[in-house]
Amino acid sequence: MSPFEHGEVFVLDDGGEVDLDLGNYERFLDVTLTKDNNVTTGKIYQSVLDKERKGDYLGKTVQVVPHITDAIKDRIEAVALIPVDGKEGPADVCVIELGGTVGDIESMPFIEALRQLSFSVGKDNFCLIHVSLIPVLGVVGEQKTKPTQHSVRELRALGLTPHLLACRSAQPLLDNTKMKLSQFCHVEAANILNIHDVPNIWHIPLLLRNQNAHHSILKQLNLLSIATPPDLEAWTRRAETFNNFTDSVRIAMVGKYVGLIDSYLSVVKALLHACIACSLKPSIDWIAASDLEDDTAQSAPEAYAAAWKSLRNAECVLVPGGFGDRGVSGMILAAKYARENNVPYLGICLGMQISVTEYARSVLGLEKANSNEFDDETPDPVVIFMPEGSRTHMGSTMRLGSRRTLFQTPDCVTSKLYCNPYYVDERHRHRYEVNPDVIGVLEEAGLKFVGKDETGKRMEVLELPSHPFYVGVQFHPEFKSRPGKPSALFLGLILAARGKLEAYLTRHQNGS
Repeated sequence: MSPFEHGEVFVLDDGGEVDLDLGNYERFLDVTLTKDNNVTTGKIYQSVLDKERKGDYLGKTVQVVPHITDAIKDRIEAVALIPVDGKEGPADVCVIELGGTVGDIESMPFIEALRQLSFSVGKDNFCLIHVSLIPVLGVVGEQKTKPTQHSVRELRALGLTPHLLACRSAQPLLDNTKMKLSQFCHVEAANILNIHDVPNIWHIPLLLRNQNAHHSILKQLNLLSIATPPDLEAWTRRAETFNNFTDSVRIAMVGKYVGLIDSYLSVVKALLHACIACSLKPSIDWIAASDLEDDTAQSAPEAYAAAWKSLRNAECVLVPGGFGDRGVSGMILAAKYARENNVPYLGICLGMQISVTEYARSVLGLEKANSNEFDDETPDPVVIFMPEGSRTHMGSTMRLGSRRTLFQTPDCVTSKLYCNPYYVDERHRHRYEVNPDVIGVLEEAGLKFVGKDETGKRMEVLELPSHPFYVGVQFHPEFKSRPGKPSALFLGLILAARGKLEAYLTRHQNGS
């Protein structure tokens, strides 16, 4: 999945590489999903083809209906039984998101499968919420309901009638707009929910609660008698306090895919969670890594000057993950700037490998030090290809999912931030790793590898003890960050940016 086309690839505990929407569900609901929660067309067709090859259909003609639709229903019903909230037994309600647009060729088998499912489970066990946009024509300023009318009509023609409408709009819906939607879409006015623009995303659950969305859903599912009122105290506090923050922290994000912010969605959310914990608003300066390079100084001097100005004005620097050699030289320059100027630095995955390469070049004097990913012929490979990785197949051949990192000393900054002197479990997604053969010479020069895997051969965490905060990690801590429970390393970065890290660690060591 190309970050430019699709946004970030979100990684689950079990190694599933999924759409960034599943990351939103994990963060909002504080659940742990599995790769089975991601039902794709490819998985469905593959399972049906595999069954046909094994002879499960006894030579019958395999068709979209009923074989593909049955496979979709079977997958949904099987996944619905798997608990994701850490509790015993299946959940009371399973939420299904059918992506795409009504009428898309790609989603047709899924719509038909859900039509059949709604019939088989019964009307008290199925609630359909249709999400639609209510645009406003600039000249007239009128909220237009026609797009929603057409999409609902198309959906009803396919056999599905929405019980609720979730209408996205810039401004709150007018009463006459709601009445028109109710009349022409055959949905009760009380079941037309308006998700209009709000100051921050924490307001959305409050917005839905205030419109009694939960009541409408529970009524449709016949669960009103056993449901408890929604507990949104923490959400309310978060939404209101964030609005009142006046101070912000400047963060330089030096990456490859800064043209599409969704490419780093989890990193942005993790920064937001950490900043809220410090009563700050994040002010992210997006810096295209290639703009920091000398070639850009010749070809686009204005972009070069702007990039370096943003980097020098930042209170901390973050280099996230990525693949390919574009912008690597710029990332190395950013890591060098942060290291030499005592600016707090966090390198994630590629960002860690960048800091190793920079240190080898600048401190050890190995001018041609590089990663085998970018230069197969380098005489000083400080980052090498994983021995068990596949060089011929790209998909699902990386080191993926939750893996354990053992801290080599309880005295390192990372273990103190995680409040665990022994280990931490974080999610991985990479093909290349720090070369074990160069660890000795790097550590002699001052770069300490304070976290390793259980074999001791894979480097997971590096620190520079002489620096206020210079940390590189091979894993992706952003995937487990939650509102109210920020990722330890992102919190450390923001605290260090404000010179509060030492006091924070001292407080936590004393148990306060």
